[in-house]
Amino acid sequence: MKNFLKRRSKKQGLPPGTMVHVGDKKSEKVKITLLDYDDNGHVTEKKIDDVNICKEFRDQTSMTWIDLEGLNDLDALSALGKQFDLHPLVMEDIVNTDQRPKMEDFGEYVYVVLKMFHLNESTNEITPEQVSIVFGSHFVLTFQEGIEGDCFDNIRERIRSGKGKLVKMSSDYLVYSLIDSIIDTYFTILEKFGDKIESLEIELINNPNKETLTTIYELKREIIFLRKSVWPLREVVGRMERGETELISETTHVYLRDIYDHTINTLDTIETYRDMLSGMLDIYLSSISNRLNEVMKVLTIITTIFIPLSFIAGVYGMNFKDMPELDMNYGYPAVIAIMLVIAIIMVIMFKKKKWI
Repeated sequence: MKNFLKRRSKKQGLPPGTMVHVGDKKSEKVKITLLDYDDNGHVTEKKIDDVNICKEFRDQTSMTWIDLEGLNDLDALSALGKQFDLHPLVMEDIVNTDQRPKMEDFGEYVYVVLKMFHLNESTNEITPEQVSIVFGSHFVLTFQEGIEGDCFDNIRERIRSGKGKLVKMSSDYLVYSLIDSIIDTYFTILEKFGDKIESLEIELINNPNKETLTTIYELKREIIFLRKSVWPLREVVGRMERGETELISETTHVYLRDIYDHTINTLDTIETYRDMLSGMLDIYLSSISNRLNEVMKVLTIITTIFIPLSFIAGVYGMNFKDMPELDMNYGYPAVIAIMLVIAIIMVIMFKKKKWI
């Protein structure tokens, strides 16, 4: 997750509702797909080149899901917004990819925004993508930034089959399914985080280095962004579950309660990982300090052993003519033996005191 802070300076001085794309360009071309279905199993799926075609599906009794990938073509986005009478502030928020998760009720439709994460299996890099959802009584609009691939393929397959609860329920159940799929990806991301943290703990204890410290700060940065993206989602799902909008039926409240529990579990895991990462810096400093203490202990023991040996060598290194031991035939080996015995005695004493 290289840079998750978006630059909003380009919007300075513009009137409210002005559509300005804020964020990285993640798609060269806008792709629009449409799925229209009813409870009789009739499914229509098509790729749309002309945005004006979408208008005819707005007032139909069947359910229509229009998925738009890519936020660079502001003209196409504006045209789609006008066809569904979306408020200018909603359109402004859709192209501003730095939104925090939120829900806004506009009476005839509800606007929900949240984050979806893409995990690169080869590099373990996490890329965030903003997903905006607008749903009315018979339509659902989803706006993605345009990163290749999403987590909605299983939902598309369930609609194509024309069977199951999804095709028999209203738009709120489809929105629940979309949000549930996004939240499920959070668990996959957190599992990868757990593996990273576990291996990092082992490295901290065994062989901490500067690269370990860099990894800790990178993980802290990513977990902070995850928390920023998921924490407000609890309020969003809670408002939907409490039925603050008439577009969500009582039947769907039970399912929304389930993803509320998933959101709480995700937050608990994020908080746990955040606490663990906060303590890892102390573990790193302690490990470095322990290694330094081990080195200092060895050097101190060696120095202590050689102090009396240096004293003896210094005494017999003095140039006095009448030193009695100078004329002894075994004086030199005797002094060497005494020095060796002293060193052995000191090592035995250190081991008894468990200093080594």
